[in-house]
Amino acid sequence: MDDLFLINDLLDFYGVLLTEKQRKICSDYYEYDNSLQEIAESMGISRSAVHDTLKRSRKELEEYEEKMHLLASYQKRMKLYEQIKKQASKEISKLIDDCINTEME
Repeated sequence: MDDLFLINDLLDFYGVLLTEKQRKICSDYYEYDNSLQEIAESMGISRSAVHDTLKRSRKELEEYEEKMHLLASYQKRMKLYEQIKKQASKEISKLIDDCINTEME
């Protein structure tokens, strides 16, 4: 299950760097939980083409993260925000919530 969360997070950060076809296949598989066969039929391609695209896309997403560390940085910031909120006044806590909301936009 953690693996599914990781891929979905990577897609959130780097999905725009994939081709439209890769994004569609990844979205159908990871977000909508469609089977390889269902995706293949809906796109008019082979099941092995779907499998290969998923494998290649995942590798690309992981390589983007290795180079840019956007997901890791985001996760670190979220932890720090939560630690600060635990010790902050209501006013500062509100500002931190605003920062968190900005991160999620």
